[in-house]
Formats: sequence, structure tokens, C-alpha cells
Amino acid sequence: MQIDQLIKVAQQALEDMKAKDVVLLDVQGKSSVTDFMLIASGTSRRHVNSIADEVVEKVKEAGLRPLGTEGQETGDWILVDLGDLIVHVMMPDARSFYDLERLWRFDEDLAEVTE
Repeated sequence: MQIDQLIKVAQQALEDMKAKDVVLLDVQGKSSVTDFMLIASGTSRRHVNSIADEVVEKVKEAGLRPLGTEGQETGDWILVDLGDLIVHVMMPDARSFYDLERLWRFDEDLAEVTE
């Protein structure tokens, strides 16, 4: 499956489960782990778990096997590893605290400071 198709499958699962504030980050060249990250918020721990479960289910239906998931125990931040795409589903407090969107823009921020 091509990466653009995988992103569409994951985005559709997030939309179907009414995930909030969905953001796609292109981290190619910034991360040795993945090329893209989808970040979304849930309204409760149960909602976060359900969103992550739906992503896993839809990806499996599309013929791909997720590499793994982490964080189901607490439900504050669940990571679904799809190889070239990692999906982060977070409670709003955790998302605000870790601020992944800002963290993965660090190269651009450094470029502005050093120019």
C-alpha cells in the first residue's frame, strides 16, 4: 500500500470516530523512525482508546498489519505504529504538554534563528 493510501485510511478512521484537531506532519528527513505522523485528540480516555482501535481495524481491513501499539493501559496517549506513518491519539492535556507539532518543527525554528 502506498503511503498516501495509508494516510487516507488512517484519516478516515479518525474522522469516523470523530477525533478532534487532526494534524498531519511530514517528518521526512527529520525522523529516522517514520516519514509521517498523524496527531489527533479524543474527548475521554475511552474515546482515545476507541479511536486507536478503529485505526488498527481499518488498516487491517485494508490489508496492512500494524507494527504495534503503545499506551492503551493509560489512554492518555496511544501510539499506533504503521511504519512510514505513526498515529498519535492523545487526550488534550497530554497533547498540550508534549506539543508534538512544535517539537517536530524544530528544524524550521532553528533555521530561522541561525540565518
